[in-house]
Formats: sequence, C-alpha cells, structure tokens
Amino acid sequence: MDYLRKIARILRTDKDVIYFLEAYLGRLSKKSKVIETIAKENEERIKQVLADLNLSFSASAKEVYQALITRLEKDDASLNRAMNYPDCHLHQGCLDIVSYLEKSFSFPDGFFLKKESFIRILEAQPPQKLLEVLGLDSVTQMFERYDWKEIGAALRFVEGGDWINQKLLPHYLSLSPSDFEERKIEIITLDQRWQEIATSFMKKKYHNISHLKELGVIFILPTKIEAKGQLMRTVALLIHYLNEVSFYSELFKKAALQPEKVFADILSSLIRGDVIDDRNAVKDNHWLIIQRYLAKDDENDWRLSFPHVNPEALHWEKAERGISLLGNSLGLKNFDFWQDLNWVGDYFVTETGVEVLVSFNLVDITMSLVQNKEMVKYLYHHQESLWNKIFASFVGWEKMEELIKENLIKGYLDPENIWSK
Repeated sequence: MDYLRKIARILRTDKDVIYFLEAYLGRLSKKSKVIETIAKENEERIKQVLADLNLSFSASAKEVYQALITRLEKDDASLNRAMNYPDCHLHQGCLDIVSYLEKSFSFPDGFFLKKESFIRILEAQPPQKLLEVLGLDSVTQMFERYDWKEIGAALRFVEGGDWINQKLLPHYLSLSPSDFEERKIEIITLDQRWQEIATSFMKKKYHNISHLKELGVIFILPTKIEAKGQLMRTVALLIHYLNEVSFYSELFKKAALQPEKVFADILSSLIRGDVIDDRNAVKDNHWLIIQRYLAKDDENDWRLSFPHVNPEALHWEKAERGISLLGNSLGLKNFDFWQDLNWVGDYFVTETGVEVLVSFNLVDITMSLVQNKEMVKYLYHHQESLWNKIFASFVGWEKMEELIKENLIKGYLDPENIWSK
C-alpha cells in the first residue's frame, strides 16, 4: 500500500484508483506487483541520477532542482559549442539548426493536404485579420506574394486557435482523401517580415515553434529569447514535432480508407485534438486517451486524475531519445543522462519542511530553465509520462502506441477488449 500511495500522490489521484487499476489490469494481464515495481524503479533511477549529480537521496528539493538545472545548462552549452552557436534570433541561425537535424534524423514521408486544397479553403474562409496585417484585399493576392506554407503558419499566431477551430475547421468537412498527397515532412523558418508581424500577436515569446499537422509543416519563428536552455528547448521541440506530425499522418492515411464523410469528421477531430469531457461516457475500468496537455489550461481537470494514456508524452519520450542520438552524432558524451527519465520524479523536502514534487523529465526541466526568470516550474510532462509508464508496464510500449492509434477517435481504451483478443 505504501507504493500505491506513493504513485497516487505523484499523480495527484486517489490511492483507490491506483489500487483498482492494478488489481484489474493485473487480473487481465496476469502480472503482479506492477505498481510496486514501478515505484522501486523510480527510486533506483533517482538514486542513480542523484549520485551522478553528487547528491544524496536526502537532498533538499532546492538542491535537487538546482542540480538538474545546472546539468541542463552544461548540456545546453555543450550543444551550442557542437553546433557552432546557432542564433535562432536570426533566420540563418534557425536554418543552421534544421540543417544539423537533417543530418541526424530522417524526415519521413506523410499524408498531407495539397496546396490547391488549402488555398481553396482559405478562399472560402478568408483570414481577414491576416489580410489586414499584410495590407491585402484578397486571398488570391496573398498567395501570389507569400508561400502557402508560411501563410498556414501565420494563421496560428495572427488569427489564433479560436478562429482556426471555429471558422476554418468547419470547411475541412468538405475535404476528401483526394485532397491529400504523399510528401515529406518539412521544417520551415519564417523570415524577418513574419517576425515583425508576430511580435504583436504572440502572447508568450517562448512559443515561437509550432506545427500544422494537416500540412506536414513544422515552423520556426526567429525570436530573440534571452534565456539559458533555449537551444535544447528548440531542438527538443523540433524532434517532438517530427514524431507528432508523423504520428498524425498515419491516422490521416488510415482515415482515408473510410467513406468520405467519415474521413472528414475524423480529420477535423484529430486536428482539434478532441478529448472526452463527459464523465458518464466512460466506465471506471476504461482508460482515457488524452491527446492534449490539459494541465496547461486547468491543472484540476478531472480527466488528469482518471486513468489515461497520452500520445503527447510518447512523442516527448521519442524526443528525449532523439536528444541522446543527436548528442552522439555530434560527438557529445553523456547526453544519455536524460534518457528514460521522462516518467521519473518524487517528493523532496524544502528548506521550510514542506514536501514538493520534483520532476526529472528533460522537457519539464528545459521549460523551467527557459522560463526561470518568471519562476515557472513544470511538472505535467512527467506526470503524463508516468501514466503511460503504468499502462505500458501491463501491455508493452509498442502495443500501447498501437492501441492509442486504433482508439484515438473513440477516446478511450477498454482493457476487456485488449486481453480478450
């Protein structure tokens, strides 16, 4: 029960939830003491990391957090040296980063929206705010003067998410598989003119990298960010998005086998990132599939304490492995320090005697470092990874990813169906 309480506390859920899922999944999978094994592995990984950082298991929360930050600063500095100090404030600096990634990773083919289909949609739903900013009268003029993939990126930071979901996505219901084609995933860097435009619209200067799943495009907006850890964050985000765009491309292609109306509905749902919000729609033995980080909007969302898996956490785990591979390709040693820490974390005592959760997750540490001046500390990447770790311990990592892809639109996994096959 101590192990159950430990894991439940880290996940901010009731211990009875953890007790039930272990008993239930244990019966179906014929595996025992899974939570105990995870808790012990968590302790061993933490002890190993603390030893590498010259700390004891009794170290304070501040000492542990600062040691992780210091280690990341050191690795970020090493990465900067190995990549010849790329300056992502400048267009060329961002291009240099992409060039290094192209040498270390394959950019896979995917199933993405055609140029002419994207233009047709915007002609039906003109982005008035963007047209006004560009000083243009029509969508036709816009595509005559600007690259269509840049326009897609600009919709993110000029028109915003609400416009995309409420105005643009309804037009996707008219799309069919014939509006898609096979082509490579692409990372583009927006030039100086977009940087000036985006300044007025970006609420957070750190969000200068994003993607468009349906276009197969990842974009970088050159932005001056005076923060340590920025290169590590940039590289991690780009590798993450390569995995995420590839993941959704597979789902687009699978949906193309359905009737056209079904295809369009699935496409829109995947782009919105729909997640079940009705507690009555799932049974106690189900596992939700949460394809967004809900904690960014509401850390008390009921779905976060309900058993679930998260494909985002899978993409980040692959990004952490990618960081290690990139380090090896650049001749950097010990970058595998961060590998397999995505689900690791525990409570440590502060100087005032209060216990606080410390995440060992590379992404949490990186984001915390970049926003260190704002005293923002991240935890949710680690917690989502731990939920994945629990489910994968019963079914296996590859099987879990397969199940997520098969059931993402439905929004949940039914363990009875998994083990009855």
